[in-house]
Amino acid sequence: RLSIIASALAFAVVSSVSTVSGPALAADAVHPPAEKWGFSGPLGTYDRKAVKRGLQVYQEVCAACHSLNLVAFRHLSGIGFSEAEIKALAAKSKVLAGPSEDGEIIEDGELRRRDGRPEDFFPAPYLNKQAAAAANGGAIPPDLSVMVKAREGHADYMFALLAKGYRETAPEGVLAIDGKSYNIYFPGVAIGMPQPLNPDQVEYTDGTKATVEQMSRDITEFLAWAAEPEAEDRKRLGFKVLLFLIVFTAMLYAVKRKVWAKLH
Repeated sequence: RLSIIASALAFAVVSSVSTVSGPALAADAVHPPAEKWGFSGPLGTYDRKAVKRGLQVYQEVCAACHSLNLVAFRHLSGIGFSEAEIKALAAKSKVLAGPSEDGEIIEDGELRRRDGRPEDFFPAPYLNKQAAAAANGGAIPPDLSVMVKAREGHADYMFALLAKGYRETAPEGVLAIDGKSYNIYFPGVAIGMPQPLNPDQVEYTDGTKATVEQMSRDITEFLAWAAEPEAEDRKRLGFKVLLFLIVFTAMLYAVKRKVWAKLH
């Protein structure tokens, strides 16, 4: 009988904890507010200056943990980088070189690497998922290549998460989780990434003041471009197709009236 009572008490305790750490956290998530983005809409375009600043934020802050596996250095020509600039930027990165002529893959105790080239993709910060998990307490930082498209809310969510979502402490009634930060826009509100951006964390090459909001907006603009670099071309093509269809429809209507006019 005592064992039954003890089991019931244990179940009650576990149930109460689950109620606080599970549903209570999830219920606190906030839908991100709508922001104005120049790339939105059927004729929207990317802000080249913002995208370039966002690239700088990625390289100096985000690249330490997050990969960008689907973006190659040569793709940067789409945001105004010259061939020389792309070569210089790629050369600053070290990419895996593969075996040497002697079949060696280890050099100076590490995997062989070489200077990056325009055709190379941005190098990942970790060799594999196991290394990423080991360096981040078991959590694997996601690849950012299509992150803006992959999350509900898209650019609005990314911006709100980085610029406005973090709180120093969880509100009363919400159970804090060790090793997690509290972010009101993250699903479940317990996020494994500490606040990544702080005022003046980067020194923009164009002199723009690096506030948290500015850096958040710039990295969001960059990741929106990275997720869909062909968006502007697609929109221009779509506009041309619509214009052609309108003209073609008008021509068909005129021909139809001329043909049927002879039959009446």
